[in-house]
Amino acid sequence: MKTLKDLNIDNKKVMIRCDLNVPIEDNKILDNTRIVKSLKTINYCLERASKVIIMSHLGRIKTPEDKAKNSLRIVSTELSRLLGQNVYFCTWEEDINKAINDNKIVLLENTRFFDLDDKKESNCDLELSKYFSSFGDVFINDAFGTAHRENASNVGISKYLESCNGFLIEEEVNNLKKLDNPTKPFTVIMGGKKVSDKIKLIDKLITKVDYLLVGGAMVYTFLKAEGKEIGKSFLEEDYIDYCKNLLNNYKDKIILISDNFIELDKCIDIDNMTSELVGYDIGIKSVERFSEIINKSNTIFFNGSLGFTEGGYTYGTKNILEALNKDNKLVVIGGGDTVSACNELLSDNNFVISTGGGASLEYLQGNKLPGIFEE
Repeated sequence: MKTLKDLNIDNKKVMIRCDLNVPIEDNKILDNTRIVKSLKTINYCLERASKVIIMSHLGRIKTPEDKAKNSLRIVSTELSRLLGQNVYFCTWEEDINKAINDNKIVLLENTRFFDLDDKKESNCDLELSKYFSSFGDVFINDAFGTAHRENASNVGISKYLESCNGFLIEEEVNNLKKLDNPTKPFTVIMGGKKVSDKIKLIDKLITKVDYLLVGGAMVYTFLKAEGKEIGKSFLEEDYIDYCKNLLNNYKDKIILISDNFIELDKCIDIDNMTSELVGYDIGIKSVERFSEIINKSNTIFFNGSLGFTEGGYTYGTKNILEALNKDNKLVVIGGGDTVSACNELLSDNNFVISTGGGASLEYLQGNKLPGIFEE
């Protein structure tokens, strides 16, 4: 991988593609983790480059109305505060070259504003890529969260400028590489809603793991495959056979839940589920069983919330995070929802937290990420 220290940026105009796609509500940034993670590369460039031009996306832009709620202007204010110097925010309507000439560091507006024009950003339109590249001398991609996507502002721009990866991408890849040859026992905790979203990841990891602990809404498809009553819990009928085959082939590795919360204050055994009930979170006995396995594991990868956290069902996720935080074992947290839950429920931790949800999963599946530049 070509890294920042392989590229001469002295006295050059450096363009950096960051991932500043932070959650915003009522004009307030709820979690600035991605901004903070970008600072190492930005500061390195500020010390050496003549100009620093930062690009990022924010949210999805499908209609002109989406632009107002997905402007990076608020991010420039937070970035200025964190850097201790003014970051000039530049819209696409301004004279961008003048803004760069007049300021040491510039944050350009949301790159996905160009998706309103035939999705030129997301589809890596070459003319747009060339336009982006015209503002700098060299390019650094440090947006791991979009490294699995071929956009104009990451892969496209690299076709016109000498390019490398920033410190954050380097760190992310090095951390995920630790799961290639994990110290045993190796346990994967997998939650989230759909089995269908995790098939490639499961297939890639199942031969490596000692234990696969399954929670979240996806566990009900596994339980149905075992012949259990799951009531009106979420089910993917098309994937029952897939789960049945997994359970038959890896019955000693796969650990399912034995109880669940059907209300915020009511936990029952899976064997007591009836046709009218809905499971929303893993239960007390399941947390105890999962924690026993965690305690004897040396490497753990956690992906996907274990309960319906949006509805307040955080018991399982919170208690498992606390169990993971007890010893000096390697714990890698991957996936946007899991990272958000971790930041909200257990901010003080020693975990390796990946900023790239989809990118992390694509990497662990063994797929090549187009936004990571090789030597």
